[in-house]
Amino acid sequence: MTGEDAHQATCGCGELRVTTIGEPDLVVACSCIACQRRTGSPFGVGAYFRKETVSADGEAGVYARVADSGLTVSINFCPSCGTSVYWFAELRPDHYGVAVGCFAEPEFVEPGRVVWSESKHPWVRFPEGLPEFDKGSPPPKPNEA
Repeated sequence: MTGEDAHQATCGCGELRVTTIGEPDLVVACSCIACQRRTGSPFGVGAYFRKETVSADGEAGVYARVADSGLTVSINFCPSCGTSVYWFAELRPDHYGVAVGCFAEPEFVEPGRVVWSESKHPWVRFPEGLPEFDKGSPPPKPNEA
């Protein structure tokens, strides 16, 4: 997968790479405790792309966990440097989530919503007007990302 509309996300050491085509269907900033622990930051930002627009290259370890929603999330990480690069969440079965920071593109699409704001650090501020949900995202509607 290459071209003008391709984006490449990589782990810290470059061994695990994900290439995406086009823009994401959804970008979410998540303040849940699991994302805080996964990223080592007060929140994680994930871009959700349709599965057919994503290809991975390199060895990945997988850590599967049950999310607060009760659904499984399987996180693919680099076994060399530990960076979590992409994941599959049962909540969005037609998509892969990719860690926005792994794209290293400052102009990447900004989040369209904030989820799990009930566990957001009080000093974290998101742009005014950005929809925030105390818990997770509402389930996608048919034909919605």
